[in-house]
Amino acid sequence: MRSSPIALRLAALLLGLSTSALASAADNRITPTLDSIAVMHKGQAVSIERGQDPEAVLPEIYQKTDRGCPPYCVQPMQALPGVETIGELEMLDYLARLSAGDTSILIVDSRTPDWVLRGTIPGAVNIPWNSISRDRAGALDSPREADALQQVMTEQFGARASEGGAWDFSSAKTLVLFCNGIWCPQSTANIKTLAEAGYPLERIKWYRGGMQDWLSVGLTTVTP
Repeated sequence: MRSSPIALRLAALLLGLSTSALASAADNRITPTLDSIAVMHKGQAVSIERGQDPEAVLPEIYQKTDRGCPPYCVQPMQALPGVETIGELEMLDYLARLSAGDTSILIVDSRTPDWVLRGTIPGAVNIPWNSISRDRAGALDSPREADALQQVMTEQFGARASEGGAWDFSSAKTLVLFCNGIWCPQSTANIKTLAEAGYPLERIKWYRGGMQDWLSVGLTTVTP
């Protein structure tokens, strides 16, 4: 049985689309001029790039849409006035600078460890939101919480405690915070806590899209 010309043209078109999809997957760049960046994660070199599987989908845990608010409420575009909201390319730029030896930057995964076990952004340090913020509004309402914040500020953020309880932020790092995505209040809680403590807002950056957006574009993650 002979195939009709229409059927042959349709088959050729479908074959062309399939070949095009495979070629696209094999050359899946981050931007037209950026293939990947190399970062250090816990002493190991990691290449951040995009996946090559055209059938890849988000992990099941990030596919849910009706999580329930509170606590999983849609976050504003700006966590606080003065705090810059960034996207994936800006995050990659901070990661590249960090891996090039810029010690003034710290990438902070604000999620709890159970979430970090599912994967995090290479180069990030996990500082769980609830280790320094009792509630999701970021209120400093206990001595234990204040002590935990002071320890993190001095040991990881580069701030120095001054006499009278004030802080010296002259050598404080630029913090780039993220959590699970636009429905996740964990990093915003930490941003509010830091702002309340006087941390310079121009040294706080917020990757609002978080892990859900990072995974949605197929970027590399690492697990403990």
